[in-house]
Amino acid sequence: MPILLLHVHSRCNCRCAMCDIWKREENQELDISVLERQRESLLSLGVEQVVFTGGEALMHRKLPELTHFFREIGATLTLLTSGLLLEKHAALVTAEFHEVIVSLDGPPEVHDQIRGVKGAFALLSRGVHALKRQSALPVRARCTVQHANFAHLAATVDAALDAGLDGISFLAADLSSTAFNRELVWPIERRSAVQVDATELETLNRQFDLIAEARERLAPAFSIAENRKKLQRITDHFAAEAGLVPHRAPVCNAPWVSAVWEVDGTVKPCFFHQPIGNLAHGTLEDILHGDSASEFRSGLKVDENEICRRCVCSLNYQPLNDAGV
Repeated sequence: MPILLLHVHSRCNCRCAMCDIWKREENQELDISVLERQRESLLSLGVEQVVFTGGEALMHRKLPELTHFFREIGATLTLLTSGLLLEKHAALVTAEFHEVIVSLDGPPEVHDQIRGVKGAFALLSRGVHALKRQSALPVRARCTVQHANFAHLAATVDAALDAGLDGISFLAADLSSTAFNRELVWPIERRSAVQVDATELETLNRQFDLIAEARERLAPAFSIAENRKKLQRITDHFAAEAGLVPHRAPVCNAPWVSAVWEVDGTVKPCFFHQPIGNLAHGTLEDILHGDSASEFRSGLKVDENEICRRCVCSLNYQPLNDAGV
């Protein structure tokens, strides 16, 4: 299992419109003793990359203990972050992580509105520049496309450049799952506040045309991950949510090459599917090789599964040797 997505802290320092993680009342963080009990299991599984997420990973009070542990077992470390604490923790981040991905949801005013934090963009920008003063560490943005920013996506690329970022990627807002601390699927009123609706799809496509042009113009100094065809999948996702076309599953092998480890020990095959076990009752290796996980994988038909067909954050991992590299 090459990729582990690790929730190290339960709380978040943003109040995003498209996410309910910030509503959690509990304040949990992953303890190093839990990792130590899983050391042999992680080595046996061959974990290569660990993605630190949350909540906000930089809120963990003893984060260096966790990063040192994974570096000892030879893993590369990616940090997913809101960026609000990057300036404060710049020395730690540049010393311990191999890659940083910050959430950027629009030009300054739009970003602050979506994040629910006044001055969020300024904090993010200062944090990125603090990292760049210390290291050549790659720092890229990820933008969640939704109603509040769909008309500002080309301007979001400009904002990423202004913030000193190395690149950006885009994904659609999740409207239909119980991920991101949702106890229930959102009611229609909540979905409507985040969804890009049918009347807005033409504007969204024009934004994607501009981004595709920028992709060619800015490369290789600044990377935009998705080509025009991949950006179209975001439009198609919202068109499907509006009932205009069927949902179509992405190419994805996440349950076979990765796992999600939540702060309370829950293990999932990906962000969106139901748990397959808890580390309170065994090792990660036991869970991933156990009956529940094996039956889930053997029975999963990605093209037909309703959760997969509505997925906004897929993974198609290809080992370097399989890719001919």
